Order: sequence, then structure tokens, then C-alpha cells
Amino acid sequence: MTAAPNSASDPITLEVVRNKLDGIANEMQSTLVRSSFSPIVKEGLDASASLFTLEGETLAQATAIPIHLATLIPVVRTVLGKHPAGTMREGDIYIMNDPYRGGTHLPDIALVMPVFTGGRPIALSAAMTHHQDVGGMSPGSVPPNATEIFQEGIRIPPLKYRDAGEINHTLVDLLCLNVRVPETFMGDLNAQVAACSIGARRVAELAERYGANRLPALTGELLARSERLVRRAVERLPDGRYSYVDWLDNDGVALDDPVRVEVTAEIAGDRVTIDFEGTSPQVRGPFNCVPSGAYAGAYFAVLAMTDPAIPINGGCFRPIDLRLPEGSLVNPREPAPVNSRTSTIKRIAGTIIGALRQARPEGAPADAAAALHVLAFGGAREDGSRYVVGELIASGSGASRGRDGVDVIETDGSNCMNLPVEALEMDAPIRVNRSELRPDSGGRGEFRGGLGIHREYEVLAGEVVFTHRGERHRRPARGAAGGGSGACAHSVIRRAGGAEEVIPSKTLVRLEAGDQVEINTAGGGGYGDPDARAAGLLAADLAGGKVSEASWATGAATATATTAAAAAAADD
Repeated sequence: MTAAPNSASDPITLEVVRNKLDGIANEMQSTLVRSSFSPIVKEGLDASASLFTLEGETLAQATAIPIHLATLIPVVRTVLGKHPAGTMREGDIYIMNDPYRGGTHLPDIALVMPVFTGGRPIALSAAMTHHQDVGGMSPGSVPPNATEIFQEGIRIPPLKYRDAGEINHTLVDLLCLNVRVPETFMGDLNAQVAACSIGARRVAELAERYGANRLPALTGELLARSERLVRRAVERLPDGRYSYVDWLDNDGVALDDPVRVEVTAEIAGDRVTIDFEGTSPQVRGPFNCVPSGAYAGAYFAVLAMTDPAIPINGGCFRPIDLRLPEGSLVNPREPAPVNSRTSTIKRIAGTIIGALRQARPEGAPADAAAALHVLAFGGAREDGSRYVVGELIASGSGASRGRDGVDVIETDGSNCMNLPVEALEMDAPIRVNRSELRPDSGGRGEFRGGLGIHREYEVLAGEVVFTHRGERHRRPARGAAGGGSGACAHSVIRRAGGAEEVIPSKTLVRLEAGDQVEINTAGGGGYGDPDARAAGLLAADLAGGKVSEASWATGAATATATTAAAAAAADD
């Protein structure tokens, strides 16, 4: 074993090790995506990888899904609580998904693998994948009308998936019996094993290069440096208490009742405390968010509003505290359903950004639509084989000082991609008839909000169980500094017989051959006075069909951003 001569505080050595750790995490991510079976991972990129210390702090994380990367933290700590590092053996792998033991929601299954060198563990390699189906009451395991977690799929406490290299076949048999597409499930799980194995191998090589006894000192200094940088960035914000409120359309069960998300961000010196007092009590439907998700949204928002260039590791999170009222939307009591928590996490992140906008107005955008439409199609092919296909459809981001919002992009903690049309049509008897930007959906302003998207699907054969989980159908993304609100989302089912059914944000229904679904996602808020928009920018938007002359001149939003919705948002 060869140890480099540099001390732990040598900046060159530290940068080399930091970039090597980041490179390992990204190699894990590449392995995870390239090896997976399901379209939601291969094309949608709904999976993430990280490295951890033996104390459960993030060493490095891939460029992936912020929600996953943060929720892996309590997962790893739960695994360590039940299986301490001193009891681990080479070849062990641990598995878990239970939200009430540190997980996030049931489709997000985590694998954790110890890294060994010289016969002792020195770190942990972890990967989380959104599995296309984990059982429950609907294909895709994201029923928007679930009322208890038992309807959402199979729960996995922190168990050994592999014991000293030996697969737990009893557990595998149990899992495969409880999912609708076991071949795809196991393909994705094996991809996670491959990603963790790559991470463990590369970290062991790094320890060989720098010395297994010296590496913890190097990584400890990296965490301490990131902590100092975050604290300095927070100190530059004015002390005070800053509040903001936003809403979810409903909880999937009580479709007429909006769900309140309220935060107060308290800045005191070099610390930030996010208080959720005033947020709705836990709801009957699956939009409850366990604490791991609330922390994920807060970590994302605070880092985005301080200095996103700071190297991200566990040190970044030390100055951030949360107050989560028990029995609330952000700290529900078991067995409340939680499968739709992504919508809530995104609203949490956006609301914290809205609060911190008051402390740093020049660095904050207008509200993003932050509405990831989740669709799931499940049924049987002509040969009798089952399919479950998930689709992730983004909305528009908020404009900011000096820049238009981005059209159809993930924001506020998620970082997935929609499925290419070809990938969806290869896996299911469904045709995409149209996919295009949605004109006039971005909020007016000196800088325009990002546009949503218009997509149309048609069922070609058989019966399909269809899940639609949308947001921003009732309350638009608000503008900033005089900018206008974005358009609300709008979805409709057109039956083969001619009947139309407007989707009230969430639904779980059956579709037949010839039925069509039209999706219109929301736009982001505008920034600044619309009358100050540069003539060249407006001309380019008109020429590109992003806005119509009539709507821009009158300030009229698309028909779905109703006066009632805008008024409701104003009342907040």
C-alpha cells in the first residue's frame, strides 16, 4: 500500500480526492442507468447513487435526483442502526424501502453495500432506484387515492439482500411474488448491485492509493470545508424570519380540498431553521411526506439559494435544521399513505425558495410550476404478458432577473426525463399522437415564465389501468417583481364514444381501445414588468409560437388558468 506524502490539509490532494469521489459516484450512476431494465430508469433516469462514511454522512453523490440523494441519508443511518459497521462482512448488501424507517416511498428501493479494504469496512456504497412496480392496488404502485400505506405495495425493513456474497433467495422469491413485472424488477435490482459494486471497488482502490488509515482524514476535511462554505453563505443573508405559503391541489381523495404548505425560514448567523408550523395536518390521501422527504426539499432549496457551486457532501447539511409538527403533512403518523410525496417535496422546496426570496430577492426566480405529472399505464399484451409503463411529464420553471424560465424542465428536487415516444410505444399498446410546447402557458413578464407541454395519448388495444397524478390544476405558479402567473395545468380523457371527462388533478381509471388522454402541464411564473420585455425577445417568442399576440397584449392566460384559480392564489 502506497501513501501519498501530502498532508490531509494539502489543497491539491483534497481536490484530487474530492473529484475522484465525485467521479466514482457518477460512474455508479452511469452503471445504474445503463444496466437497468425499466424505461423509467433507462430513459427517465429515475435512480441515484451516493457514497457514505461509516457514520452515515454523504461523501459524494452523483449528478442525479436530489430527492433520492437526500433521502438515502436516513436510509443509510437506519441500516447502520440495525447492522452496525463492525458486524458487516465483505459481500454483504442491505435492502430497504420502508418510509417509516427512514425511506421515502415504496417504489424507491435502496441497496447499501459496505466498502472493505484490509479486511475492515471503510465506507458505504448506495444506490436508490424507483422501481416500476412494487405491488399494491394499482399498476405502477402510485395510486393517487390510497388511504393507507398497505395499499401502496410491499414494505421492506432493513434486511440483508446478500450475506457475504450469498443472495437471500427467500427474500427474492417473496419480492417477485408481490410485483407485477418481476423480470423488470429483478433487472433493475441487479443494476443497483452492479452500481454498488463499482462504487465499492473504486473506493477500495482510492484507499489503496492514499492509505486506508489516511483516507478518513481526507474525507473528514472535505466535509468540514463544505460545512464552512455553507455557513459563510448563510451568514451573508440578513438575519430574520421569512414566511411563504403555497398549495397542493388536493390529496387525491378529497378532491375539492386544497392542501396547505407553509414554511418560515429563520436565519440566525450561520444557521437556517425551517419551521413548518401552519402546514396542513396529515391528509387521508397519499400526499403525506415523511421527514426524509421534508429534509430533501429543504437541503435542495437552501443550497440553491446560497451557493450551488459549493461541493455537496454531508457537511453542507449540518447548518440546516427543520421543525416538523408531528401528525402534519410533513411528519405523518403510520400508516398514512405516502406514495405521492414527490409532489409535496417539490412544493416544500419551492415554498422555501419563496421564503428565502425575501432575504435574497436578486438571486431567486419566480415560482416554478414544479408539477411533475406522473402517469402510469398498466395492462396485458395480446400474448398475455403484463406491462407497466410510467411516464414523467415536466412543466415550466419560473423566470428570474435577466433570464426567461426554462420550458418543460424538472425543478425543485427532481431531475428526471420524460420517456421518448418510441420507448413508450415499444412497451405498451399506446400511441402518442402529439407532443409539443404549450403556447401562452408561461407567465408574462420582462422575463417570461417557462412553458408547459401538451401531450396526447391513445390506447390502441386492450384495457388499461391509468393513473394520473398532476398538480397546478387549480392554483398557478406566481410571478415575482411584477411578473404574471403561469397557466394552470389541464388534463382530459376523451372516450372513444365521444364523452369527455376532465381530470381533477388526480385520478385512477380504466381506459379502453380508442380512448385518448390529453395532458397540458402548467407554466412557470414571469419576472418583472411585462411592458419592459425587450422587443427582440417578444418578437422571437411570437415567431416561435411560444406566445400569441392576442394573449400577450391583453395579459390573458390560457383558458385553463381561470380567474378563480388566480384569485385563489392571490388570497394566499
